[in-house]
Amino acid sequence: MLVKNWMSKNVVAVDVNDSMQSAIYSLRDNKITLLPATSEGKLVGIVSDRDLKKASPSDATTLDMHELLYLISRIKISDLMIKNPITVLPDCTIEEAAQLLLEHKISGLPVLDLKGKLVGIITKSDIFRALIAITGLGKKGIQIGIRFKDTPGPIKEVRELIHNRGGRTAGILSSAENAPEGYLHVYFRIYDIDREILPDLLKKLENIGTLLYVVDHRQNKRTIYEIP
Repeated sequence: MLVKNWMSKNVVAVDVNDSMQSAIYSLRDNKITLLPATSEGKLVGIVSDRDLKKASPSDATTLDMHELLYLISRIKISDLMIKNPITVLPDCTIEEAAQLLLEHKISGLPVLDLKGKLVGIITKSDIFRALIAITGLGKKGIQIGIRFKDTPGPIKEVRELIHNRGGRTAGILSSAENAPEGYLHVYFRIYDIDREILPDLLKKLENIGTLLYVVDHRQNKRTIYEIP
């Protein structure tokens, strides 16, 4: 899953010489939280709603409304923006973008092509959308977590068990994170399975691996297994 497939392409940007007031209006009117700042068409910084809130006068100020509006109209984007922002390429993966957001404790990344042109912006919300899509949560269904030995075959066996019972495997994720050495945690998202035969399916799965949990998102039922 690449950044270019999930980023916002219609980027709303501000010029470094625009006022703080115009940035506030842009964020509000476009219902966004991040604005790339440009100078002569080139990205030079970024400003967020958090930056604007920090720069806004305190509620305890004695200034009246007209004075406040005058004040924020005099503050320029260049005075507020974070210079030389962290950026990402369109062909980077969603995971790489997520890692940058986490490492730098930021909420979004401007996306630049190889020529340095601003072509999009990707935010935490976009990452969340991608996560929901790749796990199939939006379509509900059942998610089953299983621990396997890291050997060829178990995933194929599970898929066959599901399909032979009329079910459909919509997504499979696997990770060695937090699994014992030599094991994998594998997460299956399945649909179209008859709930009446689910107990039988789970018994069969226990012969292949160790069940971690079963979550039925459509019926909001959860079974968490005690793992030795």
